[in-house]
Amino acid sequence: MEIPLFAAGSILTITILIVLGTMGIPDGGRTISDDGNNKLVIITSVAPITNIVKNVVCEKVDLIGIVPEGVDSHTFEPTPSDAIRIRSADLVIINGLNLEVSFERIVDAAKEDNPRIQLLKLADNTISHEEWIFDFSFPKEKGDPNPHLWLNVAYVIRYVELIRDKLIELDPDNASYYAKNAEQYIARLRMLDEGIMRAVQSIPVENRKLLTYHDSWAYFAKRYGMKVIGAVQPSDFGEPTPQEVARIIEQIREENVPAIFASEVFPSKVVEQIAREANVKIVETLADDVLPGRVGEQEHTYIGMMLENMRSIVVPLGGNVDALHGIDPRDVCNG
Repeated sequence: MEIPLFAAGSILTITILIVLGTMGIPDGGRTISDDGNNKLVIITSVAPITNIVKNVVCEKVDLIGIVPEGVDSHTFEPTPSDAIRIRSADLVIINGLNLEVSFERIVDAAKEDNPRIQLLKLADNTISHEEWIFDFSFPKEKGDPNPHLWLNVAYVIRYVELIRDKLIELDPDNASYYAKNAEQYIARLRMLDEGIMRAVQSIPVENRKLLTYHDSWAYFAKRYGMKVIGAVQPSDFGEPTPQEVARIIEQIREENVPAIFASEVFPSKVVEQIAREANVKIVETLADDVLPGRVGEQEHTYIGMMLENMRSIVVPLGGNVDALHGIDPRDVCNG
C-alpha cells in the first residue's frame, strides 16, 4: 500500500521521537573551540535562515543547517541523525508559521533531557496573526499561513534583530560582537530593501504581476507593490489538475502578463505547457530557499539570492535593476 507523503513524514517523525526517547542526551551541546572556549551550538532549518544567522554569529558559534538546499522544505523530515543534532543544541532557530513542525516536535521532546535547549521562531515573532497571508497554496481553511516572510527584506531586518537579541541573552560575553555584526548586516539589508523598491517601480505598472509555480511571494508582493495573480502548485504541493491548468492559462491571457516564473526546487513540465499555450516567456531561475552559486562563493548568500531573484523578476517584466548595482552580496564576516 502506498503511504501518502505527509503521512509518511508524520510516521517518520513519530519513529524518531520514539527512538530519541530511549537515548540519553549526547555529551553537552556546546563544543570546545581551539582557544578552549565553549561555543554555542545553533541549529537552523532552510538555507536562507542559516545564512541570515551566519551574518550575526560569524565564527563565534557552531552553526548547523539541517534542510539541504534544493529540497522541498514543506515536506522535509529530519533524519534520526538530524534529530540527535537538534536535541543536543543550545538554540534551534527556525522560520516558523508551521513550516518546520517536525523541528518543533523534536525540540519539545528533547526538553526533558536537555533543559537548556531553546527554540526561536522568527516569523511568529515578526508579524501578528492579523498579518498572516492565506492564498492559493496556503488556503485559510487548512489553517497554515504562507510562511515565506524572508522574501520581504523588511521582515528579514526584524529576523536579524530577534537573532541578535537571543544571542546576547545566551552569550552576553560576546554581546558587542553580535551587535556589531547585526548593525553591519542590517545596513546592507536596508540598501537591498530600498534597491528592490526602486527596481520594482521601474516595471510598467500593468506588468507588476506575479504568477509563480510555488506560492512563496505573497509578503514580497505586499511590500514592494506587486500583485500575485496565481500559483501553479496547489495546496497539497502536487501538480495541478487539467482543469486548474486551463484556468491558469485563461487568467494569464486576461491579465496579459509577459512572463511567468518557475522554481528551481519544483521542476515541472506543467509550467512549460502553460507558458507555451499562453504564449508567454517562462523564467526558470526563481528561488526562495536555494542560494546561488557554490558554497564559499561571494554570491552564495541570502542577499545574493535576492539580487539574483530581482534580475529574474524585474527585467522580464520590463524593468531594470540599476538601483541594485553596488549592493554587496557577501556575508559581513567576509567583507
